[in-house]
Amino acid sequence: MNVSVATPALVFPAPAQPLVPIAGEAAQYPVHRIFCVGRNYADHAKEMGHEVDREAPFYFTKPGTALVASGATIAYPPGTDNYHYEMELVVAMGAPAFRVATDSALDAVFGYAAGLDMTRRDLQLDARAKGRPWDLGKAFEQSAVLAPLTRKAAFGEIGPQRIALAVDGAVRQQAHLSDLVWSVPEIIAHLSRYYHLGPGDLIYTGTPAGVGAVGPGAVLDGTIDGLAPVRLVVGAAEA
Repeated sequence: MNVSVATPALVFPAPAQPLVPIAGEAAQYPVHRIFCVGRNYADHAKEMGHEVDREAPFYFTKPGTALVASGATIAYPPGTDNYHYEMELVVAMGAPAFRVATDSALDAVFGYAAGLDMTRRDLQLDARAKGRPWDLGKAFEQSAVLAPLTRKAAFGEIGPQRIALAVDGAVRQQAHLSDLVWSVPEIIAHLSRYYHLGPGDLIYTGTPAGVGAVGPGAVLDGTIDGLAPVRLVVGAAEA
């Protein structure tokens, strides 16, 4: 039996589905949610005035409106005088994962990408000092920059790959993925205790030391060995 389902009338057009290119393919990856891991490199935790929390990773989230494609020029964001870059390895989920074990967590991964977690640092630090959520500092429009995804099999095992970021040609951040405090399998296993992870979920895995402020005109180039590079140009603030 064929059952027809009426399409409901919408009071305004539905927002477009955020999509990420896949390197070397015509297909695109639809994004559902964006999770981010905090202080996942020991030297970055130290530069932010904290020791690494080795009891468990912790997270914040970003909305779909945060996503912006590599190569874009975006306006300097409103409400801040201290706009920071954070270069990160991004994990794209490709299968359901709920309460998965660490040793099988990578089975649910679709692929990886280079990304930037852009941060209104002054607003984040103000919220942190007051014991408030970080949303104003982290979860704003165009704050999650992402390069095209590379499938897991094409990238291989995570380990000695170099991760680096240059601002106007000068290297500001560099480390190796083996420096992650919490590994990708550990992150997925832990996060899956609290969420039904699945296709479309992105996980930004944390940034190395060397974060800093940028202003209008800055060009950011991030690289991770084996992945497509990520680029961002910071434009003028909106009038």
